[in-house]
Amino acid sequence: MTILVTGGAGFIGGNFVLDWVATQQEKVINLDALTYAGNLETLASLKNNPQHVFVKGDIGDRTLLDALLATHRPRAVINFAAESHVDRSIHGPGDFIQTNVVGTFTLLEAVRGYWQSLDDAEKQAFRFLHVSTDEVYGTLSADAPAFTEQHPYEPNSPYSASKAASDHLVRAWHHTYGLPVLTTNCSNNYGPFHFPEKLIPLVILNALAGKPLPIYGDGQQIRDWLFVKDHCSAIRRVLEAGRLGETYNVGGWNEKANLDVVKTICSLLDQMKPREDGQSYEGQITFVTDRPGHDRRYAIDARKLERELGWKPAETFESGIRKTVAWYLENITWTSNVTSGNYRNWVEKHYG
Repeated sequence: MTILVTGGAGFIGGNFVLDWVATQQEKVINLDALTYAGNLETLASLKNNPQHVFVKGDIGDRTLLDALLATHRPRAVINFAAESHVDRSIHGPGDFIQTNVVGTFTLLEAVRGYWQSLDDAEKQAFRFLHVSTDEVYGTLSADAPAFTEQHPYEPNSPYSASKAASDHLVRAWHHTYGLPVLTTNCSNNYGPFHFPEKLIPLVILNALAGKPLPIYGDGQQIRDWLFVKDHCSAIRRVLEAGRLGETYNVGGWNEKANLDVVKTICSLLDQMKPREDGQSYEGQITFVTDRPGHDRRYAIDARKLERELGWKPAETFESGIRKTVAWYLENITWTSNVTSGNYRNWVEKHYG
């Protein structure tokens, strides 16, 4: 038995592949275009492991997709491949439309052709699982109930709009063609191997480097934080037992303001890697101009996933963030390699 994972060298996809090989017996075909956020060093522990086959390529390459599906005959496709950073989508939305919309369409069409070629038993067993985000739902006021699967789509950035479009394509391919799909919409992930353009790894690395810790606006934007290993276990559970055509929200039940997240990281670093001058890392916090259209609050109601499939997160924010800070302190080589060149240039341009 084999599964095909797209975007499996990125943050969430890479963690999923690592956990899959550690917990399952099935082979993984890992397709990733290795854009700036894709990193084979994340998968270094799988080198020469016959259970993992890496293929460099794009989900927009129909010829490659057809060949991979015909050769490896996966019983499931899990789609992580996406451009995923709001700030980058504001500066260059075209890449997000190309990958998240056109790429998802191309992948769906390739998978549909492959699925239709299967015998009846294989068709019944096949699954296409699309990994998406809570940002498609828009923003919430401070006292509004959390996003459920019935919440209307109200995306506010080029990134979230492109992911909303991909979600709608997946839904349409199920209802129009009968493709056996599942969709997950997750809250903000954090954990090992996170590319340091995102808040938590950016703050950790800037703190250690003695640089400012940039916080947009007043820092009171609220997010629900989900440890990436919990997210991976939720995806495995949905793949195993989710109802076809259904969406499952995946959240950590950890609503935190960005400023509180940064202060928690500073406190942990004060304990685990104190500054030489004895001062707290909080002194490096710097407030910067808010980004355009910055959503104020996200919150996920993950009760459907718990009720139907028995899943809930294993980590609290306190346990997960401690593990995350420790991982970055222990993996300086990984972080230094991914923060070179183009990444440094982008951060300098974006944050000044």
